[in-house]
Amino acid sequence: MPSYVNPEKCDGCKALDKTACQYICPNDLMVLNKDIMKAYNRDPSMCWECYNCVKICPTQAIEVRGYADFCPMGATCTPLRSTDSIMWTVKFRNGMMKRFKFPIRTTPEGSAVPDGGFETGSDDLHDPVLFTEPASTGMDAVYTK
Repeated sequence: MPSYVNPEKCDGCKALDKTACQYICPNDLMVLNKDIMKAYNRDPSMCWECYNCVKICPTQAIEVRGYADFCPMGATCTPLRSTDSIMWTVKFRNGMMKRFKFPIRTTPEGSAVPDGGFETGSDDLHDPVLFTEPASTGMDAVYTK
């Protein structure tokens, strides 16, 4: 479901020129209303549901209505992200709350290797072989026509 901003919690990122949700939204949907200094989703129908805005909001003002396979109808979902985990708070229609914590990393922060530890197959951009081939495919050589 598309994200929405709870205006009671939003502080417009302390009146900065650009809010955190504006900065992170890949579809440029989050906007700061300069009159009331609150963010809002200008077109929820265009939301990609990536939840980047939800995860980055420092005041947890952006919420989502979860899908039925994640939480019951009418419940709201709010994440709290840390460097190694994300904790989802699900608030049910009757007011009951439950929290679920999941790890978001399998390696220490900053230790990811862009090439996955594979040797570079070719530095030629016109080569039909992918960057890590043939090692990443488990083959001795890549066959091309």
